[in-house]
Amino acid sequence: MSENIYEMGLDQTPANYTPLTPVSFMARTAHVYPNRTAVVYNEIRRSWAETYDRCRQFASALSKRGYGKGDTVSIIAANIPEIYEAHFAVPMAGAVLNTINTRLDAEAVAFILNHAETKVFIVDPELSEVAGRAVKMTGRDDILVVDILDETFEGGGRVGSITYDELLAEGDGDFMWTPPDNEWDAISLNYTSGTTGDPKGVVYHYRGAHLNSLSNIATWEMGTQPVYLWTLPMFHCNGWCFPWTIAAAAGTVVCLRAVRDEPIFRLMKQEKVTHFCGASVVLALLVHAPDDMKVGLHAGIKVLTGGAPPPAIIIEKMEEQGFEVTHGYGLTETYGPAVTCAWHGEWDTQPASERAALKARQGVRNLAAEGLMVADPETLEPCPWDGETMGEIFMRGNNVMKGYLKNPSATEKSFRGGWFASGDLGVMHPDGYVQLKDRSKDIIISGGENISSVEVEDVLYKHPAIMEAAVVARPHEKWGETPCAYVALKPGASVTEAEVIAYCRDNMANFKAPKTVVFGDLPKTSTGKIQKFILREQARNLPLQS
Repeated sequence: MSENIYEMGLDQTPANYTPLTPVSFMARTAHVYPNRTAVVYNEIRRSWAETYDRCRQFASALSKRGYGKGDTVSIIAANIPEIYEAHFAVPMAGAVLNTINTRLDAEAVAFILNHAETKVFIVDPELSEVAGRAVKMTGRDDILVVDILDETFEGGGRVGSITYDELLAEGDGDFMWTPPDNEWDAISLNYTSGTTGDPKGVVYHYRGAHLNSLSNIATWEMGTQPVYLWTLPMFHCNGWCFPWTIAAAAGTVVCLRAVRDEPIFRLMKQEKVTHFCGASVVLALLVHAPDDMKVGLHAGIKVLTGGAPPPAIIIEKMEEQGFEVTHGYGLTETYGPAVTCAWHGEWDTQPASERAALKARQGVRNLAAEGLMVADPETLEPCPWDGETMGEIFMRGNNVMKGYLKNPSATEKSFRGGWFASGDLGVMHPDGYVQLKDRSKDIIISGGENISSVEVEDVLYKHPAIMEAAVVARPHEKWGETPCAYVALKPGASVTEAEVIAYCRDNMANFKAPKTVVFGDLPKTSTGKIQKFILREQARNLPLQS
C-alpha cells in the first residue's frame, strides 16, 4: 500500500528539518552584508561581520569553559553592545540568556541568580556595586563574574575575576555553533517585576523568539536596513525580540546608555534613526522636550509604544511632531507586544483626534500569535464585539511562554483551556480590535459601578497643565472606593485640585471623575511604567473618606 501524502514523515524527523533559531539571522546578515554597520555606540562602529565574529568568540569561550545546554548566563547592563552580543552568543553556546532589570536592588538580583542557577554573571560597571553585593548574598562561589569595561562610563568598579574582553580573547571567531536540538528548548529567561512576592521566571523558547522577531518586521512594516535606537531596555522581554529582529532586517542598532531627551534627539538626527520603541512615558518625554532639541529632526521616524496605554493626546502630539506611532500590547509572558493596532489607510482621512483615538486601541494579534479574545474569565465565553462589554484578554500561539521556571502551580493558573490569561481587562470593538480598559487589579469599583482608571487618565492627560497622571482606588466609607489621581504638572504650570476635578467632571460622567488629586512626581519602573502598586498603597494610607 502506497504512503498517503498526508502521512509522509509522521513517523520520523524529515531529513531537511532544522530547528528554528533567531541566531541564524545574524549568520545570514553577516554573510550577505558583512560590511554594513551593525552596532553604533559612542565612538564604536562595528560591521555585521565583526559583530558576528565577536559573538562566536564569546560563545566559543563559554563552551571552552564548559558552559552549555541547561546553563544560565545572566547579564545586568544598560543598552550597550555587550548585552546585544549576549543575545546571540549565549544561545550559540547552547546556554540560556537571563537579562536582569537594571533597577532591581541587590536582594532581588541575588534571588534571581540563585533561582536561575546562574553559572556566568556579566556586569556593567555602572551596576557593579549592586551586582557585587548580590553575588555575596547568594552565598555561592561557583559563579563566574565577568566585568564589562566601558571607557565612556565614568565610575563603577571591578567585581569579577575576568573582563569581558579577556573572556572573548579565549574564544575562536570561527566557532561552529549549531541550532538547538529542539526549537522548543529554552533560549532565554526573563523575570517579572515581582511587585507582589518574588519575581517569576518566564521561559522563552527558540521557536517563539524566531517567529516573533520576524513578525516584528512584517507587523511594523520595517523593510530592510532599519536604523533602530535603543530606548527600550534590552532586559525587558529581550527588548521585545528586537535584538534578533534588527539582525534579520540587516539593520543598525544604535546603543544608548541612558534615556534622556537630549541624546535621543541628537542620535536620531546624527544616525538618521528610522525606528525606536518605548513606553508612553518616553513619548511624553519627547513631546515635552525643549523645541530647540527638535530643530532639524526628520519626519517619519516610527515608534512602537506599549506598556501602560498611551493617552490619545500624547499620540496626537507625537504625530504633530512628525513621528509615526504604532500602538502595541503584550506582557513578559508573550515576548512583548503580541497585539498591535494595524492601521487602515481609510483612517487617514479622520481628524487628528479621531486618528489618535483609533491608535490608542491595542488592536489585533500579530503574525506570530494564533488567537486573541476578550472573554468571561470563568467560562471562557467570548464577549460581544460591542466595544462595551468588559472581559479578560486571552492569547495563544507560538509567542506565548513555555511557562514559569520552577513554578508549575503559577504556570497552570496562567493557562485556561489552551489560552493564556493576561489578567488584563478590555473590550472587543465591532471591527475586531481589542482595547485595554485596565489591569484587573486596577479597576475601581465605586458604588457598584466599574470605573476604568485608563479612561480617567486619558481625560487627565488632555488638561493643558498636566504632564503625567495615574489613577488608583482610594477607600471610601460610603462608595467603597473612589478614583484618586496622582498628577505631575508641566514645568511652570499651576492648577488646583478643585480645578482638575472640575475639568474631569466637564469631560466625563461625574461618578468617574477623581475625588482626590495628589500633585508630585510619579514613581516609575526602569521601563517607564508608572508603579501603581506604590500609589495604591499611598492611597490606602490616606484618611478614609466619608
